[in-house]
Amino acid sequence: MKILVSNDDGYLARGINVLADALSRVADVVVVAPDRNHSGASNSLTLHSPLRVHRVENKRYFVNGTPSDCVHLALAGLLDEDPDLVVSGVNHGANLGDDVIYSGTVAAAMEGRYLGLPAIAISLAGPRPTNFEAAARVAVELVQRLERDKLPADVMLNVNVPDRPYDELKGLRATRLGFRHRSEPLIKTKDPQGKTIYWIGPAGPGQDAGPGTDFDAVENGYVAISPLKVDLTRHEAVPRLDDWLRR
Repeated sequence: MKILVSNDDGYLARGINVLADALSRVADVVVVAPDRNHSGASNSLTLHSPLRVHRVENKRYFVNGTPSDCVHLALAGLLDEDPDLVVSGVNHGANLGDDVIYSGTVAAAMEGRYLGLPAIAISLAGPRPTNFEAAARVAVELVQRLERDKLPADVMLNVNVPDRPYDELKGLRATRLGFRHRSEPLIKTKDPQGKTIYWIGPAGPGQDAGPGTDFDAVENGYVAISPLKVDLTRHEAVPRLDDWLRR
């Protein structure tokens, strides 16, 4: 199996290097990752400036672009042949609920899914996560399971691993995305020249975080695995919209 690994924390991040090393023991791995942290980049592509690819070592590259740029370049001609799977992570922090809207980690996996490949986004849920080896082991197990028993072509997996040693994980749970409360207020301050600047406030706590959600699974020590669809169309609303337009 050939696997493309990317992330949004940058090619030097501990998470991606632990993940790539672990997957290399069971597959042929190539890494194409951003040159620096791009957390919150979502699905953005760089369209108005050139991208440069630098080789760190054999089959490991970094790009002066976003996570989506990295996967797009890899699958649009940078690699000699397409991989069988895209794995993004291990993210330094959770991607729970509506985090997936903003996440560069999820976006890298989604770019792979857009371009026709199965994909996994994996995150280590904690404020200052440390148990990257546990998350990488979970990723290896999921990859091996996907190799034996494939999922539907339109599904990608968003995986959140509690920040604890592997032996303390309680198991795997299929979950839906929860939903956060509104984010904390913006932070207003001054720069050294006395001009007003703003910082985006921290993400809000879980609001829809009950049983069955990814929030609840992680809180209780389980690996939360949420299937995501690339098609954003709300299909059941199309007939109602058609009727509304006709009126």
